[in-house]
Amino acid sequence: MKKVLPVALRVLVSALLISLVFWFTLPPLNIFSSDFWSFLFWSMVIVIVVNFAGNLLSFVRQLSSGDTVSFRPSVKGSAKSLGLPVLIILGAIVVMLVFSLLFNIIGMELFNASSYRDLITIQDGNFSEDVAELNMSQIPVVDRNTSIALGKRKLGEMSDLVSQFEIAADYTQINYNDVPVRVTPLSYGDIIKWFNNQSEGIPGYLRVDMTTQEVTLERLEEGIRYSESEYFMRYIHRYLRFKYPTKIFADVSFEIDDSGAPYWVASTVEYKIGFWSGMDIGGVVLVNAVTGDSEYYDVENAPEWIDQVYDSELIIEQLTYNGKYRSGFWNSIFGQKGVLKPTEGYNYIALDDDVWLYTGMTSVVSDESNVGFVLVNMRTKETRYYAVPGAEEYSAMDSAEGQVQHLKYTATFPLLLNIGNRPTYFMSLKDAAGLVKMYAFVDVQQYQIVGTGSSVASAQADYLEKLKADGQIVPDRPQDSDTKTLIGVVSGLATAVVDGNSMYYIRLLAEDGKTYTFSASIALSSDLPFLQQGDRLEITQTEDGAMTELRILDPLPAQPE
Repeated sequence: MKKVLPVALRVLVSALLISLVFWFTLPPLNIFSSDFWSFLFWSMVIVIVVNFAGNLLSFVRQLSSGDTVSFRPSVKGSAKSLGLPVLIILGAIVVMLVFSLLFNIIGMELFNASSYRDLITIQDGNFSEDVAELNMSQIPVVDRNTSIALGKRKLGEMSDLVSQFEIAADYTQINYNDVPVRVTPLSYGDIIKWFNNQSEGIPGYLRVDMTTQEVTLERLEEGIRYSESEYFMRYIHRYLRFKYPTKIFADVSFEIDDSGAPYWVASTVEYKIGFWSGMDIGGVVLVNAVTGDSEYYDVENAPEWIDQVYDSELIIEQLTYNGKYRSGFWNSIFGQKGVLKPTEGYNYIALDDDVWLYTGMTSVVSDESNVGFVLVNMRTKETRYYAVPGAEEYSAMDSAEGQVQHLKYTATFPLLLNIGNRPTYFMSLKDAAGLVKMYAFVDVQQYQIVGTGSSVASAQADYLEKLKADGQIVPDRPQDSDTKTLIGVVSGLATAVVDGNSMYYIRLLAEDGKTYTFSASIALSSDLPFLQQGDRLEITQTEDGAMTELRILDPLPAQPE
């Protein structure tokens, strides 16, 4: 018993320490994961240290005393020998380094340039056909930072929640019933607040409408019980690891399905090159955030309501490889003929109820302009390239900011739109407090053409007028199905300066006998300063009453007496 008990105790301590390492690091039990090999190495170190601590101490004393070190194995911990455990540790380190070096060499870009290039397949697209013109009410006007500010403001209004919960940093962009929104769950404020509330779960999540800036707190009948702010087995990453011990997870994002039910979307990794190189997505695990029910899908069979199967940084990395190795490895270093790279930054657009990543492509020898741009479906990885030379995004942002430099507004990263069958950057202009004050449209091919306005409609009208003035071919602007036309006589006029912009207020006595009041900036029409009472106008307005077009009509002929 005297010999058995110490051995059993050492085994128990080793198992406990290894379990703790696994509990906190959560490595996949998969030989194709470098994290697994790291876990295996540290497990060996724990076993050796716990079981052969005496030998190690003897070895340390031997080194410090200056005695000659013998490399003869010994299990007794003799001060005159290196000792078996030390040799095992050194051997394990050498083996790990050799295998790691070998795996990295096998997956080097030098030997696999074409494989890295083919991680993503790019097809040519037709912009006017692929990207439909959006109704102005469908254009997202807030970015992630603005969504975060709006979310904080909304939670501050909820007195029953603000003392116990915070807002998670997810803010995943999705399409929810054909509307671009960002969604993020609430989270426990700290471990004490978790202890007080974990039995009922997190009460809901925030949904930010990116077109109207409306923030909705969706309260759930049953709380979210699996999240990143949980502890123990309801911590979503730990829950996934124990249910799918061999899966290699790339990213876990928060989404909602078409009915508003919250889910965690966990993409799984597969390596296409060598042993652990050429990372790609092979499937996705869906976890119901309330019940914990989960199911795995191959990437091609993922439910269509999911919008973010692929991580944006992974897509950018694969686009970089594709542009870099179009003509082989050595061409990417010498000559660099046809070598492209994504621009610094990306955004998302909604097409066919999917989220597509947009980024420009520029030559590696020039960063002042784009040679084209790509759209990547974040669910299927379908990728389309559009050869449209034009302004690099940050140049377009500078151009938009230059139009309102006296106001010192800053532009958000552009969103790509189809305006009059022309690729057009759209961006919001924010003040120092981060609030959206104006909007800008910038032509991709001629970024000196900039339209601005205090509303999306007025900014678009200004942009179209400037395109026409510049001699660009712009087809007749299609009228939205939710617009109407009014004809009447001006019965009142007034002007005011709002945020540094001249605004014109028109009271119109319409032919239907009703009186309407409209406001517009000078960007809408150069005729505004010359209007007089009694002028006969034709005004086009949206369903929410915003004026989108103004035309002065000839006066009615005088009626004979």
